[in-house]
Amino acid sequence: MNSGFNYDTAFSRNIGWVTETEQALLRSRRIAIAGLGGVGGSHLLTLTRLGIGGFNISDLDTFELANFNRQAGSSMSHIGRQKVEVMAELAADINPELDLKRFPKGVNRDNLSNFLEGVDLYVDGLDFFAVDARRAVFSACADKGIPAITAAPLGMGAALLCFLPGKMTFEQYFQLEGQSEDEQLLRFLLGLSPAMLQMPYLVDDSRVDLAGHKGPSTAMACELCAGLTASHALKILLHRGKVPAAPTGLHFDSYRNKISKTWRPGGNSNPLQRIGLKIARSRLSEKLNSSSAVQTEQTPETAIERILDLARWAPSGDNTQPWRFEIVDDRNFIIHAQDTRDWCVYDLEGRASQIAVGALLETIAVAASGEGLSASFERQQDSAATSPLIRVSLSAGNTSINPLLPYIKARVTQRRSLSTKPLSKEQKRELEASVGEGYRVVWIDGARNKWRMAKLLYRNAGIRLTIPEAYEVHKRIIEWNAQFSLDRIPDRAVGLDPVALKLMRWAMQSWERVAMLNRYFAGTLMPRIQLDLLPGLRCSAHFCIVADRSLETIEDFFNGGRALQRFWLTSAKLGLQFQPEMTPIIFSYYTRAGVKFTDDTEAVKSAETLRNDLDALIGERNNESAVFMGRLGIGTTPASRSLRLNLSQLTSRCDA
Repeated sequence: MNSGFNYDTAFSRNIGWVTETEQALLRSRRIAIAGLGGVGGSHLLTLTRLGIGGFNISDLDTFELANFNRQAGSSMSHIGRQKVEVMAELAADINPELDLKRFPKGVNRDNLSNFLEGVDLYVDGLDFFAVDARRAVFSACADKGIPAITAAPLGMGAALLCFLPGKMTFEQYFQLEGQSEDEQLLRFLLGLSPAMLQMPYLVDDSRVDLAGHKGPSTAMACELCAGLTASHALKILLHRGKVPAAPTGLHFDSYRNKISKTWRPGGNSNPLQRIGLKIARSRLSEKLNSSSAVQTEQTPETAIERILDLARWAPSGDNTQPWRFEIVDDRNFIIHAQDTRDWCVYDLEGRASQIAVGALLETIAVAASGEGLSASFERQQDSAATSPLIRVSLSAGNTSINPLLPYIKARVTQRRSLSTKPLSKEQKRELEASVGEGYRVVWIDGARNKWRMAKLLYRNAGIRLTIPEAYEVHKRIIEWNAQFSLDRIPDRAVGLDPVALKLMRWAMQSWERVAMLNRYFAGTLMPRIQLDLLPGLRCSAHFCIVADRSLETIEDFFNGGRALQRFWLTSAKLGLQFQPEMTPIIFSYYTRAGVKFTDDTEAVKSAETLRNDLDALIGERNNESAVFMGRLGIGTTPASRSLRLNLSQLTSRCDA
């Protein structure tokens, strides 16, 4: 016993919320906690600070780096150590008088009786996927008349269920007997969280891996679980206050500022639960049958691999990623670019692809700064214009990290409506400075000009959505029923509402369907309003990056792309959302050059009219020298986005 420790003094600040007599009762109580990982460790420390005098604790695992985001006790000094030993030390450091019984082999049917011996309350800290062990412990608690609490960390909230003697049991509520593992997990999740408050802000559902027994988690949820559990443990142990017993539960979500009191008579046989389970099964089947956008790949080990791993996040039209990398040695690699002019109507003479390659070059330069390196680029003059080769050389000596480095992966496209709050003078100045010498930014802002731009975009979409040449591109670049896509645009990121998206998916199965909808049912009306007119109005400003002289050579377009990427990364740094609006410029390119881009003569006439309108809006000279157009504004980060092919899919090694 520590001679400097005094129980009454250590827990005196509890007095007022509990009486001295109640604190003494808590000191005499024993709680069993199975599992000391995400929530279990927090339970132990919180209940120790409440003044509980004895614990039976079990866990068979050791701490590892992947525990750091949420688990009490996980730290560099504890990697590789048993969780039971570490957590016992931490708890005893709070209360040296604790009576701790340790079960370092976990809890199982052989030691379950000893684990629950003399216990006043069981607190569930088992891993979500430990279904068999959890069922065994709760069944034993029911047989022995021991109250039991389970609290699930869900998103940034906690869902709580209490199973009290004489009330509905764990098995009666969840009804897991005889079910497959996937079904048991679904029933456990939905039973814990009938309100499912956490789902609206799950940004990457591919990280929920039932087969791999992995899922995303947060420290906030674990700590909220500990708070909810300790509060109800206090009420159970002191026989004071109302304890909601299953089938009643509580779910509090701090992200959404919501609390839900759920009541499911009959547990998972409740009609509402049965409907929820049916929906969950359908979504699980859909998820398992679709290709996952998240692929496991080894962490890049060398500087050149780390640079390329960041460089691959450069933007490209429709996420085509028109480049591959050939590593020559640890300081040199070759970019094999390939434009999409042969199949993409939006890539006149390869210009869009060349601008994308320029954005790639700028991304490489920014990424290299993080390794203390500088990057130089040289295009091989004998390489074809359609497939230019660019040699990249890395050299030491760069000691300053580019401030745009953290935003390479954060930079996204947001196609939905944004705030109309105008950009500040400071924001405009920083964005204008970002494009660098030889370029300037033309702003299209204010209610009147945004209305003109929105109408122009709406009319321009009439071309984009009615010519067969564009249909072939859209059919090729959209990945349906996807939140993420490695090499296309996921349909959920297109910007349409669910009804319009379903209609679009049906129509896109054939050009005949598209043409029929357009001719008889105003098929373009809904997407033009949702994708062009409303976003055109709902933003802070539209912009056009303009070169001081007309872009003519491949290098001109490369450099324009570099200016674009600096602007885009800067907008991400300023917390602004960003959407490209390139088709007015592209169709202006076509009509000015006299290049036929479609057999639809009405579309060609419309493009000529729209070019004149864009000339009037931003100036003919600016339109001729335009590099890129888009819109900006404050808004939420999109939950769906295009990802990139893995580095191993994009790189090769030089044989020489």
